Amino acid sequence: MQNIRKLPIGIQSFEDLRANNYLYVDKTEFVYNLVHTGKVYFLSRPRRFGKSLFISTLKAYFEGKKELFSGLKIEELEKDNPDAWKSYPVIYLNFAQNNFSKENFLNECINLQLEEYEKKYDIEKKYSDNLNPVHFAGRFINIVKTAREQTGLQAVVLIDEYDKPLLDTQNNEDLTEDNRQTLRGLYITLKALDENLKFVFLTGVTKFSKVSIFSDLNQLEDISITERYAAICGITEDEMLSTFEPEIKIMAEKNEITEQECIKKLEQIYDGYHFHHNCKGVYNPFSLINALKNLDFSYYWFATGTPTFLIKKLSQSTMNYMDLSNGIEATAQEIQDYRNDNPNPIPLFYQTGYLTIKGYDKEFGVYLLKYPNDEVKYAFINSLVPSVLNIQSTSELDIVSFARDIKKGDIESVMLKFKALFAKLPYTTCKKEKEDSIVEQNFQNVFYLVFTLLGQWSAVEETSSFGRADCVLQNGNNIFIFEFKRDKSADEALNQIEESKYVEPYLASGKNIIKIGASFSTKERNLSEWKIVKE
Repeated sequence: MQNIRKLPIGIQSFEDLRANNYLYVDKTEFVYNLVHTGKVYFLSRPRRFGKSLFISTLKAYFEGKKELFSGLKIEELEKDNPDAWKSYPVIYLNFAQNNFSKENFLNECINLQLEEYEKKYDIEKKYSDNLNPVHFAGRFINIVKTAREQTGLQAVVLIDEYDKPLLDTQNNEDLTEDNRQTLRGLYITLKALDENLKFVFLTGVTKFSKVSIFSDLNQLEDISITERYAAICGITEDEMLSTFEPEIKIMAEKNEITEQECIKKLEQIYDGYHFHHNCKGVYNPFSLINALKNLDFSYYWFATGTPTFLIKKLSQSTMNYMDLSNGIEATAQEIQDYRNDNPNPIPLFYQTGYLTIKGYDKEFGVYLLKYPNDEVKYAFINSLVPSVLNIQSTSELDIVSFARDIKKGDIESVMLKFKALFAKLPYTTCKKEKEDSIVEQNFQNVFYLVFTLLGQWSAVEETSSFGRADCVLQNGNNIFIFEFKRDKSADEALNQIEESKYVEPYLASGKNIIKIGASFSTKERNLSEWKIVKE
């Protein structure tokens, strides 16, 4: 059976989407609420999350293109509003499609967009150097005021991916500062133009704090972590089921699973983003729609960009790799405090979508942040492997070979593979006490990475009511309980499994229980011995 309905992959124009009969998840109620309850907004969401499409929807609404909204929620909501569907002058600045890693790229981008509106409103050229950022503010003010004079209506300003010129230059402090000053000079005009503006909406991945951009726009309403707008981008499960039911059915048939199993798998891989603690999760729209189009449960979002800057930020911090899986607590202020000189990686990980809200302690006002779903978790862990294990690519780890050994119950082969991995780790030239600490950390990281990645094919647990095992892995009819000791014997590791009753929760399962005790030698920088005991 062929999927003949049009899925909007890569479609960021609302007009294109509606005019060409692509499937559309109706977000127009959010447009109505924004327009009728406020004026100047900022929204932060991860990349490829539908920000550009939403801005395009706002653009079509303010341009009065009523025919594009036929059958959508906003048509009913606006039916008794005599002021609806007016054609306002819209100034739309788009930074999403450019790369700003080189000098003057930002100036050229701004100039081209301002020239477009100067031509539209027949504004006479006043400056000999249009690329001079000093002139941008004056040109922008002139465009807005002229647009109002010619139309008799206040202008609408929409700015997409306002922060991309800063994110693209993170490794170049001087260029980042130049771009920041250029953007500040442009954005600060929004406050001075207030009486000439009907509506303002800015989007970005991050909310740069303390960089004199948003500090000057104190009238800006940040809706990024508000309950009312938590689902403004992304796709809720209800939206997925009501919009893509035929595609889900076809995908289930193609993968030889039931529809409920298909929904469960889609949820596990692509759902789980929360932008407020008291709201349902949303799916990554880019990944979900690609999966339904390709009928394949692959990792799509992660493939659109590598997180090397995140890995660098993480390595420069005191945060442990395992903290990302176990969960990190942070206040609302912390998750929004992104700036280049902030050593804390939490706001960057949250705002870029690698961590999301998974819980909230109301008494202390702290959020629990974790990976949103399997797509983010496993793809990011894979990206860590080369830097942690000192290898060229993830293929050298050969995690599939580990998984096959687990499936066969061949733990001897698994332990030999671990030993080979440790042999690849680099030696350090630090003082003895620091060297031992690094060796132990490498020891922990190797096991963490391998067992986390094995979770793609096996159920991996780490805790029980009787205590904490280093790892419990279930695959098929086998349950493997691992305990690792540093500079102690394998027998001591096995004794801890017994004394701490790590086996107890699994005795009633009827499955084979295999206990593995292993010893890691700091001196040898490798596994020195292991013992395997079947219950």
